Amino acid sequence: MSRPRSRTLACQREHFGLPADLHYLNCAYMGPIPRVTEEAGVEGVQRKRVPTSISVDDFFAPSDALRGLFSGLVNGGDPNRVAILPGVSYGVAIAARNLDVAKGQNIVLTHEQFPGNVHAWTTVARERGAEVRFATPPEGPGRGQAWNEALLGHIDEATAVVAVPHVHWTDGTRFDLVEVGRRCREVGAALVVDGTQSIGALPFDVAEIQPDALIVASYKWLLGPYAVGMGWFGPRFDDGTPLEETWIGREHSEDFQHLVNYRDGYQPGAIRYDVAERSNFALLPMALASLRLITEWSPDRIQAYCHDLTSDMLREAAGIGFSVEDERWRSSHIFGLRMPRGLDLAALRDALARRGVVASLRGSALRLSPNVYNDASDIAALMAGLRDAIDGR
Repeated sequence: MSRPRSRTLACQREHFGLPADLHYLNCAYMGPIPRVTEEAGVEGVQRKRVPTSISVDDFFAPSDALRGLFSGLVNGGDPNRVAILPGVSYGVAIAARNLDVAKGQNIVLTHEQFPGNVHAWTTVARERGAEVRFATPPEGPGRGQAWNEALLGHIDEATAVVAVPHVHWTDGTRFDLVEVGRRCREVGAALVVDGTQSIGALPFDVAEIQPDALIVASYKWLLGPYAVGMGWFGPRFDDGTPLEETWIGREHSEDFQHLVNYRDGYQPGAIRYDVAERSNFALLPMALASLRLITEWSPDRIQAYCHDLTSDMLREAAGIGFSVEDERWRSSHIFGLRMPRGLDLAALRDALARRGVVASLRGSALRLSPNVYNDASDIAALMAGLRDAIDGR
């Protein structure tokens, strides 16, 4: 089905400062910041030259704006359910601290999950006498579907928490979180989602998936700065305990004159979970600038752009022996090309480097992660590098 012309997103390379001869297909490693984001950061740093330019409102208004944009991006409803975090592991630690896990219960993760959403759970399991279950995929055809089936098969009446990504960071395998969420609600398990490799480039609907927590770092697909993240926390966390007892997380913290009238109550929703010094006057404007662009472009159009950019390439790559997961079980913004038999990975890496192509080798796959700054020239350079590697076998 053809998409309406008004919905088609053109290449946005002019918004970025990438060199013309760099074919950057590695947003899953780190997203380049747009020009407006860089400008916002520089302006934020310069404001600190004269501290009187920073008002009381600057401690609160940018944070509120960031909550609103992020909540709108994921259909999260009340923006006060969004906490401002320094990274995914911080948000996962909040979840691990506040979710009930009893002796004899289990926590379900995926095989080779990114460690930011693993270590807190293995610690909880060790301390409370729970079991950690890793859902492992088989190799070969049908891998994505079988992996999803294995994940669902690990969830049972003894499951306390399912902590998984939306797409896997090594090869882009996509997990059916609507079905996972349904299964979690059946058994009473909490669902904690790491959306770092999807949010911003792939649509996510909190109302449909119904996670208990969604945690995202901004420096990849949200094209923001390092050390800023967002976490959406559902009703399970409404009366929880934060990792830090910050002054700004307490009620009436905007009244600087009376901060020493110490309050026991917190700001509404998930604001209690904000990291200390969340009002960073350089990083928050950067995160805001990028989120405004992402909102304007929209994840569904970004996903469609990546699909259209790579669909012919994937057919050509298949013709010379590479393979990719079935489209039902992967996304178009991050996916793994599996190697033809006998292809040396070091030789492939060198062939791509000679062409100026930047991607990541993850296990037995070449992880490709295009975005809206990529165009046909990047894909042509990639295909030339793949052919060079094949010819050099």
